[in-house]
Amino acid sequence: MNNWRVRLLPAALAIVFSVVLCSAVLLISGANPIATLLEMIAQVGRGMTAVNIVNTAGAYYLVAIAAAIGFQMNLLNIGIEGQYRLGACVAAIVGGAVSLPFGLHAALIVVIGAVTGALWCGIAAVLKVYRGVSEVISTIMLNTLSIGLIAFLVATFGEMRGNTQGTVPIAPSGQVPGIPLGGAGTMFGLVLLSVAVGVGYAVLVDRTRYGFQLRASGLSPTAALAGGVDSKKMIMSAMLISGAIAGVAGLPEILSRDHTFTINFPTGYGFAGLAIALLGRNHPIGIAFGALLWSFLDKSSLTLDNIGVPKEIVTILQGTIVLSVVVAYELVRRRELAAEQRRVGRALGTEAPAAAATGGDRS
Repeated sequence: MNNWRVRLLPAALAIVFSVVLCSAVLLISGANPIATLLEMIAQVGRGMTAVNIVNTAGAYYLVAIAAAIGFQMNLLNIGIEGQYRLGACVAAIVGGAVSLPFGLHAALIVVIGAVTGALWCGIAAVLKVYRGVSEVISTIMLNTLSIGLIAFLVATFGEMRGNTQGTVPIAPSGQVPGIPLGGAGTMFGLVLLSVAVGVGYAVLVDRTRYGFQLRASGLSPTAALAGGVDSKKMIMSAMLISGAIAGVAGLPEILSRDHTFTINFPTGYGFAGLAIALLGRNHPIGIAFGALLWSFLDKSSLTLDNIGVPKEIVTILQGTIVLSVVVAYELVRRRELAAEQRRVGRALGTEAPAAAATGGDRS
């Protein structure tokens, strides 16, 4: 399953299937599917839409990489939503309270965001390792707790500005300049952080012993344990790394645009990151395309609303793409497994049974 057709064909088929399904929904609602899709594509060339797509995709990429780290260990870190918002909140509070030289100030803010996200995720990791609590349950509960904690922190350390309550603005020494692109807008400077994290993730997973142990533990914990891999250590480290990456996901907007954390800080990125990681199959390049696609669809909802098309079409499209990708890859996996068993059967002079070909080991 290493050829490009096996890697790309399922995703392409899933997107085509999603477009067909949404076209049917558009027809039922009385809209023109072709005109709607063309309008979605045309929006990219207007105003600052393209840059906005890239800026949002940078945050999506970080939360998706955080999810992918957990997926490598078969861990479902649903708490990314709380981790990235709490990380951004604490980092903004510290950033607004200190005064440091340019560069060092922003670096401190990024470190604080990462540490906060790691510590918040570490609670779920400790519960799983030492008490056997499912990370799904604990991270869902931590998401709820983070809402109240963020509200308390903003009320305690923040200030009212008009009708919005937020943290003390970060001084210019702690801000990260954007990359001006003329009339197309300004790209967040910390989008480059997303690129660095993606490169680091690729090296970590594919080029290091730790990455091998991470993947081995996810594929077969029993075999990994027999090989001397400490499963508790791997769970703890994977959750801490996942939380640290999630903790910096909200900083591109804060350091390059808002310079403060308000109670209206964007929500939903964490849950989108889980879907994007699935869409990208935990591969750094696949996740990048998934983040750009997700961001493009997000911006399309505004365009569709302006032309009288229900913006909920975008949500349907996003959901069907993820579901279709999961199903398509599983079908391709089974087909490739059956083909491999037939090749082995021919090489041994026997033919592998069809039943075994479709129901083989999934590890």
